[in-house]
Amino acid sequence: MQQRDTIDEIVEQWNKARPDLDTDAIAVIGRLRRLNVRVDNELRAYFTTCGLDSSEFDVLATLRRSGEPYELNARALLKAAMVTSGAITNRVDRLEAKGLVERNPCPNDRRAVLVRLTPAGKDLIDGAMQGHVDNEERILAALDAEERAQLKGLLRKLLIAHGDTEPLAG
Repeated sequence: MQQRDTIDEIVEQWNKARPDLDTDAIAVIGRLRRLNVRVDNELRAYFTTCGLDSSEFDVLATLRRSGEPYELNARALLKAAMVTSGAITNRVDRLEAKGLVERNPCPNDRRAVLVRLTPAGKDLIDGAMQGHVDNEERILAALDAEERAQLKGLLRKLLIAHGDTEPLAG
């Protein structure tokens, strides 16, 4: 018999309380939401060991993967993070105070600012990435390679269906 999770109980309760409802979507979305909370907690715990919070890690990783000179404008950071401009400003402020990023005027637009990794920021994110990947591997350890490939495809299909297709650059 397959082991039950918390969502099985929730679905059973709804089936008893409202047998007229199709609870299939509840079963899927409920699991995604609960898993998201658990994964966020696991990631947050690792980022704390690096002296960062999740949002700071995200900015450093976004800058690092952008390639040399590890510099992006606020608009590009906004697109990658899917947050408000105020949230990006706060993140950059905290990282700048830690000496991990610096702001520089944009040569093409006097109103714009470029955010660049400092050497200390690059060293920190480079050192943190392998531990981050190892942590994610541990989180996914219950799935074999075929299951991971299937899950990646299904999640991609859902993201595309909900419009997550805009390129990050630009």
